[in-house]
Amino acid sequence: MIAKSGKDFDVIIITAEYYEDHPYSPAGVIAKVLEAKGFSVGIIEKPEKKEDYTQLGRPKLCFCITSGSIDSMLNNYTPLKRNRLDDKYSSVVKMPDRAVIFYCNKIKENFKGVKIVIGGIEASLRRFAHYDYWANDVRRSIILDSRADILVYGNGEKQIIEIATRIKEGKDLRGILGTCILSKEIDSSFEKLPSFSEVKADKVKFCKMQVAFSNNKNLAQEYNNNYVIQYKFPKYTPEDLDWIYSLDFSRNLRKNSLLTLAKFSVVTHRGCIGNCNFCSISLHQGDKIISRSEKSIIDEITRITKHPEFKGYIDDLGGPSANMYGMDCVTNCGLSCMDCKKLDKSHSKIISLLRKARKVKGVKKVFIRSGIRYDLAMSSKEYIKEISENHISGCLKIAPEHFSDKVLKLMNKDNFLFDKFMEYFKSINKNTGQSLKYYFMICHPGDDEVEIKILLDRVGKLKNIEAFQIFTPTPMSVSSCMYYTGMNPFTMQPIKIVYDYHTKKKMKTMMLKLVGGRKDYVVKKKAGR
Repeated sequence: MIAKSGKDFDVIIITAEYYEDHPYSPAGVIAKVLEAKGFSVGIIEKPEKKEDYTQLGRPKLCFCITSGSIDSMLNNYTPLKRNRLDDKYSSVVKMPDRAVIFYCNKIKENFKGVKIVIGGIEASLRRFAHYDYWANDVRRSIILDSRADILVYGNGEKQIIEIATRIKEGKDLRGILGTCILSKEIDSSFEKLPSFSEVKADKVKFCKMQVAFSNNKNLAQEYNNNYVIQYKFPKYTPEDLDWIYSLDFSRNLRKNSLLTLAKFSVVTHRGCIGNCNFCSISLHQGDKIISRSEKSIIDEITRITKHPEFKGYIDDLGGPSANMYGMDCVTNCGLSCMDCKKLDKSHSKIISLLRKARKVKGVKKVFIRSGIRYDLAMSSKEYIKEISENHISGCLKIAPEHFSDKVLKLMNKDNFLFDKFMEYFKSINKNTGQSLKYYFMICHPGDDEVEIKILLDRVGKLKNIEAFQIFTPTPMSVSSCMYYTGMNPFTMQPIKIVYDYHTKKKMKTMMLKLVGGRKDYVVKKKAGR
């Protein structure tokens, strides 16, 4: 039993989000896998006062600290750096700025010499030198500022089990795959990134660092005769995911939980092969797909049907892009899966899964709400027909992002199949009333008042604009590197960047004038301020 109160825990997790016993809760998953391996776990949610930090005492092994499923700065501030709490439409749950560092400092104050492990997306994507949009500066690795003993990057179930086991056995923490530590020396197995002082002073060196980032290498970055070293990511398999999601999550949520709309959602896979430059999934979950077995997913759905609050509806079945299920790497060639001729784009595995899922006794409907890659979907019109007839209700969400070829290229996106997809979707849904809803992004590197007019011209002819957002540079993404340096890190060619808020606001106003007053613009407050 995972306890949230009491004393004498092996591990105590401190989280800036509320803990939920649910597979979508980062703290919930880590707690569950530790418990399954025999470790006792305490949870401290959103601590504020000294007694919040000390209420569970000193853990036998370590504190694990995370901001949760979002970077605290992205959580707290809009793309124009206004506090989200000032927006009466915002549903954001406040957390401390730079929550991981903040919590680590509090633990250091109250528990001298205790082991600290940091993880989650805030730690993962700040593991090396990074451009911080909110400080408008290059910050050093978070492991230095937090003074943690070890950093877990990416999904961390394997890593945290290994860390807890080693601490219990009095063993060294060096060499754990999927972690970063500080070291005085490195061996020949490590590829050196440009040092912190170099990337701080030289934007060309910063670009070289960005291009070298990879989860699949041992990397090292020098900081005043110390190195932050990254051990390459461990191999997660379908069997690993099957075990994790087979654990007995209760799915009993607190009142007004942010996971309410995903209470009965099911994860089918991890990773994304899209490699969009503005997205950090490839450096967090990975750029290869790892799919759960069909049996594991069906078994989970069957368990969900036994939940006393289940009404017959699976809220979502998917991953970062729902239709990437089953598109696991078969060659391990190191190249982009999207360009691989051996990639199975038939959608046969996801079609089979969907057909079996909706036949589970007690299931009325299985929804796909996590969005799809429509360019991949055009490889299988059978899949588009399948979800249209059985797995959406009213609308399907897709993200063209932009219509300027110049901007799309810098996003590493391509909309050449957009019209064909839209036409086919409309043709098979002309009698159903179902439609598409669209997401767009403005102010990305390369975008300006000229390029946005190309976007506006197309958007003006579309209905159901779900939302648009102003680009926010997030740590370690390629687009953030472009924003900071004003260069494409792959070509070193200059890029036009909109930096001033006046122009960003003007571009936002141009979008709002076009879609803000339309009845089909259903969530305009998501656009950011």
